[in-house]
Amino acid sequence: MSKEAYEIPFFSEEGFVRKRCERCNAFFWTKDEGRKTCGDAPCEPYKFIGNPVFREKSVDEMREAFLSFFERHSHKRLRRYPVVARWRDDIYLTIASIANFQPFVTSGRVPPPANPLVISQPCIRLEDLESIGRTGRHLTIFEMMGHHAFNKRNAEIYWKDETVRYCAEFLRELGADIHQVTFKEAPWIGGGNAGPCLEVILGGLEVATLVFMDLERSPDGEIVLEGERYRKMETYIVDTGYGLERFVWASKGTPTLYDAVFPEVVSELLSDAGFEHPQEKYPEETLRCASLLGVLKLEEAVKRLNLSEDFLRDFERMSLIYALADHTKCLAFMLADGVVPSNAKEGYLARLVIRRAFRMKNALGIETPLEEIVISHIRRLRRTFPELEHAIDRISEMLALEKKRFEETLSRGAGIVKRIVAECEKRGAKKIPTETLIQLYDTHGLPPEFVKDVVEAHSKAVSGESGGGGVQVEVEIPEDFYSQVAKMHSTERGGEEGEEGKGVESEEILRRRVAVLPKTAKLFYEKPTQKEFQARVLDAFDRFVVLDRTLFYPEGGGQPADTGVLIVSGDGKEAGTAAAATEVRVLDVQEVEGVVLHDVGEEASKFHVGDEVRGIIDWERRMALTRHHTATHIVLFAARKVLGEHIWQAGAQKGEKRSRIDVTHFKRISAEERRRIELLANEIVMRNLPVHASFVARNEAERKYGFRIYQGGVPDGAEIRIVSIADEEGVLDVQACAGTHCSRTGDVGCIKILSTRGIQDGIERIEFAAGIAAVEEMQSASEILQRAASVLRVPPSLLPATVERFFDEWKALRKENERLKAELAEMQINSLREKAFSVGDVRVIAEILRGLSVKELLKIASTLSKEGFVAVLIGTETGSKRASVVAAVPKALTEKIAANSLISEICKTLGGGGGGSAEIAQGGGFKAERAREAVALAKEAVLKALNEGCEEQGEKG
Repeated sequence: MSKEAYEIPFFSEEGFVRKRCERCNAFFWTKDEGRKTCGDAPCEPYKFIGNPVFREKSVDEMREAFLSFFERHSHKRLRRYPVVARWRDDIYLTIASIANFQPFVTSGRVPPPANPLVISQPCIRLEDLESIGRTGRHLTIFEMMGHHAFNKRNAEIYWKDETVRYCAEFLRELGADIHQVTFKEAPWIGGGNAGPCLEVILGGLEVATLVFMDLERSPDGEIVLEGERYRKMETYIVDTGYGLERFVWASKGTPTLYDAVFPEVVSELLSDAGFEHPQEKYPEETLRCASLLGVLKLEEAVKRLNLSEDFLRDFERMSLIYALADHTKCLAFMLADGVVPSNAKEGYLARLVIRRAFRMKNALGIETPLEEIVISHIRRLRRTFPELEHAIDRISEMLALEKKRFEETLSRGAGIVKRIVAECEKRGAKKIPTETLIQLYDTHGLPPEFVKDVVEAHSKAVSGESGGGGVQVEVEIPEDFYSQVAKMHSTERGGEEGEEGKGVESEEILRRRVAVLPKTAKLFYEKPTQKEFQARVLDAFDRFVVLDRTLFYPEGGGQPADTGVLIVSGDGKEAGTAAAATEVRVLDVQEVEGVVLHDVGEEASKFHVGDEVRGIIDWERRMALTRHHTATHIVLFAARKVLGEHIWQAGAQKGEKRSRIDVTHFKRISAEERRRIELLANEIVMRNLPVHASFVARNEAERKYGFRIYQGGVPDGAEIRIVSIADEEGVLDVQACAGTHCSRTGDVGCIKILSTRGIQDGIERIEFAAGIAAVEEMQSASEILQRAASVLRVPPSLLPATVERFFDEWKALRKENERLKAELAEMQINSLREKAFSVGDVRVIAEILRGLSVKELLKIASTLSKEGFVAVLIGTETGSKRASVVAAVPKALTEKIAANSLISEICKTLGGGGGGSAEIAQGGGFKAERAREAVALAKEAVLKALNEGCEEQGEKG
């Protein structure tokens, strides 16, 4: 960017000069005219290690210092947002404080919740997982302290000069020497926006970033950044990020950031691992090495300082301690804010962190359960974040289950890896590709380190057996493996390949067509109890009719569209007159950019602009869908009360007869939990509570109800429709929802939960019926119960005990039947031995047996084969055309005669086929009447095969 973009009055007033770094060539501003580098790592080592640049403060003290400073300067303090970005449909985790206000506030569509504002926002970033613990400064979870101002061209709050002045004043307040501060120019680009940016550096550490977002991507823009054109925005935003943990670190000067921000947890982990902090053993070496970690990798820093291998080994082990401390703090926020570990979306990212933490804990030999380490963080955070403590029981249960699941994954994983190795060996491949490692992790949950261990163990075993020959398959784990995986799963992805872009062209055509039309008046909100309406045709094209107003609800929010009829007179007469009225069926209803499209198929040609029409909706269908939609809200509330606050809607579909809602939950819903959910849902129905729906300003809704309103997705616009169910004590359930709803919960009628089941890891589906549909389901269940009781000739109340008694008796009879069959088979074997005939020194049995299953025939034939008999058995049933055949040959005789060859010939006679191995085979056919002929053929085939074998042996002799 141009120099002018950074010419700020503060710099000239305070005596700052613009210079260019001799190492990275970046421009920077400094009061030190003799300075030659920008001061940032890797251009300079850390200078604050052992020599703090601020007055020492704890995490809580530093946070409060920042927030109160900006409060004194007319900024409104906001509470933190969740670390799960529920208000976004493009990312899963909150990655920066500005993410709280994207996309609606930053685009100007929604006013900010305060202006200017200040916040300290816990953020999670998983793009640098491999660096955690090793660089001394990387974290998965960190607090971004930020002050923001949202300006418009005609209404500026403050801009660059004030932002830099605030920064300098705050640094001075902390005791910093402003002569040591550099402001490094670093243009910011992201998400289609850009702007000048200043990185604030002190002691070799970047402590803050000041972004001035005033550009948007545009093909006719005059500013070119990284090959893209940008133009000035109508809005322009102060977006700052002050790293809380970095400020604390710089105030303490400890070897690493981890020692500064959670020293107690680090100390506990060291004790659990029976390990001494490297600083205790190597105090000088640790400080010197730490000062270079911003410049060099750990191994390079050790090499440059000529430190011992023992030091490197200890520091590597220490990096696991640091990373485990970081990961467990990250999990405290993720799980407390409602993330359920799973194989999808934010649940996938939580499981990734959890399983990395398990492996670190195991590598360190720490016996303390992972949940106890997480809870240790929560205990220390509860004063600032009391909401975390409410989730302790849930977190403990989730992590205990995750440990069990991970162990089960690893126990079955060795076989999967060995199959991959066998495939590589077959192809002559010497290395398992990275894509395969990612697939094994994504699909089967197998960490690459585990894969490597299995492959190496397999290679050693094979090498020992073969004397070192054969293909040796290796595993090379990319340094950024987990970062690659996290990046793949950090943003919402579109449809499956092949579906991407499906319908985009036609949708765009529709958007252009309706762009000139006024938005449709939505009578289904204004007059929800009305069944008919009058309207005027605004447009008719293809299959669609557009009216100026409508009662027809367009599909959305999991609720199907209304159906019904439109009645039109084609000659301009009043709609519905007997002479010219035409009734057209409405097949579907959709909404595009606020315009409602009525799909009437080929009948659209009967409508003309200006026609007056009468619309009549299918009222029974509407009411069934309305009851089910309101019931969905009630069931979700009941599930959250019974199962826990981690319950979030993961999908829903409403129907006339039954509906379903998918919820995030970490285990199967038990029968007792299902009963309690159903009972609570019906209690809410019977209380006949009011259901209130209205449009509310987005900021007001978020402030009043929080982000739980975004259960079914994130609606657009500055105003959103809020549906709430409340009693005298307050709101029970509130959601942003565009669907149709009953006016009171009593209108829903009864709610019957039909089933609960897991549809994927971490997602449970609840199917239910409401109103008349629920009564019909209960009647159907009662009828089935009555019929079953009638068959057993007992009252329904005695049915469970009677069925249990019959089942026990059936099991006993089955066991007795199997015993008798075993005795019968033994008798059959004795009888068959007596019927055997000899071919040379080989005893042969070929007989027909009646009333035995294939399983029993196989058992008899196998027993005889082990005794040296060649056995061919044909099984038949009285009155059945089906015949089963089994052949068994002792292993020593398979070179002369093969069981599968015998079966093939015999089954042709029976009109069927079969197969198997040389020792045992089976088959059958549907010409049981030819069983005797088949037996004769079997004897002949055995005789011929054995005699030929004897002749061959004679010739060889």
